[in-house]
Amino acid sequence: MNTHFDMPAGKIGHVRISRLICGGNLIIGSSHDRDLIYVAALMRHYFTDRKIMETWQLCEECGINTMIGPVNSPYAFGEDPTLRVYNRYRSELGGQIQWIAQTYPKTYDLTSSIQTAVDNGAVGAFVHGGIGDNWVQNERVDLLAKVFAFIRQNGLIAGCACHNLEVPMALEKAGVEVDFYMKTLHGDNYWSATAKTERPSRGLPPHDNMWCTNPAETIEFMRTVEKPWIAFKVLAAGAIHPQEGFRFAFENGADFANVGMFDFQVREDAIIARDVVAETTNKGRARPWRA
Repeated sequence: MNTHFDMPAGKIGHVRISRLICGGNLIIGSSHDRDLIYVAALMRHYFTDRKIMETWQLCEECGINTMIGPVNSPYAFGEDPTLRVYNRYRSELGGQIQWIAQTYPKTYDLTSSIQTAVDNGAVGAFVHGGIGDNWVQNERVDLLAKVFAFIRQNGLIAGCACHNLEVPMALEKAGVEVDFYMKTLHGDNYWSATAKTERPSRGLPPHDNMWCTNPAETIEFMRTVEKPWIAFKVLAAGAIHPQEGFRFAFENGADFANVGMFDFQVREDAIIARDVVAETTNKGRARPWRA
């Protein structure tokens, strides 16, 4: 597919990835909708197979060459359509968008979720953020190391997602071989953000309204990390405008931004991301591009 304009890109390992990545939460109805109980069902009704494929087509037209999607997510609202639709997209429409798989290894089965990603053409795989948080909290960095090794043995780039800054801190301290981190990053001055005095010292607030409770600490630590960083939740699940959220992420060191998008948002988001990346590169960053 011909792109309408060039989207800046970087490389993680051997994989060239657009700076803006299409997220998968909206597709599975995992919408982080605070107390609006109807939104997950609305998402699943909106994102039919055809609508998902149209969204990926728009991404490709706008130079977004990568999407992140789960492997049979336990958090999907109903059946997770990602694998089925991705295979349809490639076989029926000749779609070329790359897939980085969000996987769900278990302590008693480290590899099955990853093997599914391998068998379905993923170029990369990472451990789901909740699992990364949990295993580091319970001092099981050894399990993460085994998962990363299996991913890399199969020729995929390997990553770890997290909400807690302790995760990259622990992996860096242990010298674990991993190709990239996925760490949440967004500002904390939007209307529904949890007040600083009420934020927990560990973990996330209970109201599904905030995913990076310590942005300043995250930015400071990630400056010391040489591995590529995919930032996610950069719009705080729709609470922050892309102009503000993308600029905050890229100016403060993120190499890529993973963003869930409706089809009608793709073009504007792509234009904003392209322009912000260019301005950030020209102005200079405290953290150099690591990909």
